[in-house]
Amino acid sequence: MSVPTPLPVFVTPVPQSTSVAILLLTESATPDWLAAASPFVRGWAETRGFSGKKDDILILPDESGKIDCVLLGTGGGLSAEGDPAAFARLAAELPAGTYDIASPLEDGQGYLAALGWCLQQYAFTRYKDGKASEPRVLVLPAGVDAADLARVVAGTALVRDLVNTPTADMGPTELAAAARVLAESEGASFREIVGDGLLQDNFPTIHAVGRASPNAPRLIDITWGDEKAPKVTVVGKGVCFDTGGLDLKPSSGMRLMKKDMGGAAHALALGQMIMDARLPVRLRILIPAVENSVSGESYRPGDVIRTRKGLTVEVDNTDAEGRLVLSDALALADDETPDLLIDFATLTGAARVALGPDVQPFFTDSADLATALETASRSEADPVWRLPLWQPYFEDLKSPIADFANSGASGLAGAITAALFLQRFVTETPNWIHLDVFAWNRGNRPGRPQGGEALALRAVYRMIVRRYTKET
Repeated sequence: MSVPTPLPVFVTPVPQSTSVAILLLTESATPDWLAAASPFVRGWAETRGFSGKKDDILILPDESGKIDCVLLGTGGGLSAEGDPAAFARLAAELPAGTYDIASPLEDGQGYLAALGWCLQQYAFTRYKDGKASEPRVLVLPAGVDAADLARVVAGTALVRDLVNTPTADMGPTELAAAARVLAESEGASFREIVGDGLLQDNFPTIHAVGRASPNAPRLIDITWGDEKAPKVTVVGKGVCFDTGGLDLKPSSGMRLMKKDMGGAAHALALGQMIMDARLPVRLRILIPAVENSVSGESYRPGDVIRTRKGLTVEVDNTDAEGRLVLSDALALADDETPDLLIDFATLTGAARVALGPDVQPFFTDSADLATALETASRSEADPVWRLPLWQPYFEDLKSPIADFANSGASGLAGAITAALFLQRFVTETPNWIHLDVFAWNRGNRPGRPQGGEALALRAVYRMIVRRYTKET
């Protein structure tokens, strides 16, 4: 497991004389503010074109050449919730030092401002030489819970670290080792079922998908919390590399497949956040960890697998492996009928075609759960969108020789048919959410560096906090 990224970068209030003030100005308020400023400040702002437009940044020097204060343009003003990207962009522009937002902020705005500031300063440096850049430290705005913010930032950094690590250092064995470190650090129990032990314990689909790799497939199982508390189970797809199997991907499709364990990374990060917060739940984390490799042991198109649930699945496409390994893990989770069952998976390209890389689709039969997640999504600036479990589309998974196939014949509505496939393995648990996450940033943006990314993680965590505590 990589060394944790040194985040977050904030402090509780310090004397104002030791920090640089950040002033927020709307476009309409800027002329009056500049009119009341000194001729030097007005000239400086005019020379640099500062007008208070959204994302305008102006560093004002004092007579000695040091920074006197910083102006951040907010256009028409911050939204009701806040704008983490604006403060991430600001953190990227400023030199090292300690800064304090001097303008008033609502509670939600302060939290998201600090979140964006912290996330901007993430860097994955495991394979690079050189000195780490000095941090830009933010004085926490009033009303921001430092422990909660640190927890969210650390969870995001964990997802990024795990996904960014190449498969040579993050295969099934190494992913299990990372999970063990997390479990031991939080006082949770850890076990794994490895290789042929999967067959002995009735996890045939996990074994079938992973058996071609010399890095043996396994099921990672972490439990934590009071046995009498409401059960919350989190399942994460842990395909540490996906060649596509015998239905081999082209090189362009294989290039980023180290990220195919992004669901597992989200599950571990969410578990870390829940345990660190000491939420009153009985937590279980289940991760089927495999490599979908090619060898004489590879499972084949046309094979029929009898799953843990007893349902038979015809393999239409070996590149639709994620839903196979998840099926056994979901069936195990469903045996306990948890109060809440959540799965994260980098499951379908169809989800990206439908909603792009930033908005994460989710599926649930519960209107209450959907509303709760959507509400948390808005407060966390972590966008999700509900897609339907449209049952007629299950016809696309028909098989002439098995209960159903693992891939649709038409190629249409792929995210929905994948969710419908998974739903067949969750028959006893009333509260289930499936998230088809991207787990990746294609390029650098404020607060979101290129590489692995936590998407929908904050929204799900906040939903769980609100469900099991008095937080509103």
